[in-house]
Amino acid sequence: MGCILDWYKKSIGKDYAPAEDPGVVSVKEIYAYYKKFGHDTEVMGASFRNKGEILELAGCDALTISPQLLGELKNSTEPLERKLSPEIARQSKIERLPLDEKKFRWLLNENAMATEKLSEGIRVFNADANKLERYIAERL
Repeated sequence: MGCILDWYKKSIGKDYAPAEDPGVVSVKEIYAYYKKFGHDTEVMGASFRNKGEILELAGCDALTISPQLLGELKNSTEPLERKLSPEIARQSKIERLPLDEKKFRWLLNENAMATEKLSEGIRVFNADANKLERYIAERL
């Protein structure tokens, strides 16, 4: 999530309130889609930049939260409202996407952030895999 926010802040030069944070919005949309259409998966939010983002995703299947932000949550007295649930998702107006590979590739291509972050993630994963292979080879 944080990398999505970072991309938009760099690309557009705008700050976002937690409810409008592009990473938060992305997780909410993914959660609603998978829950509404009965996909058996767990949705996890990660890389939070502030407590407000966490509060916006209350009810998500899983969240990875830093010790600093856990401390902020522990010391907070503001009410915690569940924002995500399968019941809420089933009532959403999201429509099923008829996808095949061609449509998927087109939609991915139309989303500059997703295209750039996916490519970056693959390159970094490959570089780390190569480092691991070298590390193992040196010890054999």
